[in-house]
Amino acid sequence: MPVAVDYSRLEPPPPWAAAEHVFCALGTTMRQAGSADAFRRVDLDYPLALARACLARGARHFLLVSAVGASTDSRFFYNRVKGEVEAAIAALGFRSVTIARPSLLLGDRGTFRLAEQVGRVASIFAPPRWRPVSAERVARALVSAAKRDEPGVRILENPELRDAG
Repeated sequence: MPVAVDYSRLEPPPPWAAAEHVFCALGTTMRQAGSADAFRRVDLDYPLALARACLARGARHFLLVSAVGASTDSRFFYNRVKGEVEAAIAALGFRSVTIARPSLLLGDRGTFRLAEQVGRVASIFAPPRWRPVSAERVARALVSAAKRDEPGVRILENPELRDAG
């Protein structure tokens, strides 16, 4: 059953936040967000609020879709925010955290994206770390990680995601 969520109002944690495994693929683009503050809210604040609410309700494994190049030390705003959300969620105390770091995600978005089409063509020359990956493969890799449910923090880099079958 779909649930409409206001990520700015997850205190106290709602009953639907009770789960063992939480998959978070929440994110936007700078263009869609409209500003750096709005991007940070969607890509950092909201996933962190979700993680806190679910942890408070007993979740043990948080699985996050991040991005290739994520790093708290990145000079690039996008990658720095992705690194910040990874670090913040890893520090919350989940039994398990799995972070997927895909490159360009491919899939049916319902809208034409020129940069995505250029990325597809250019990818034939890119090293495996930067080649696009289908959202379906990322999902398979995360489901597999949830089934293994290994303790600690595990990062799935783009080549591993591309190999998920």
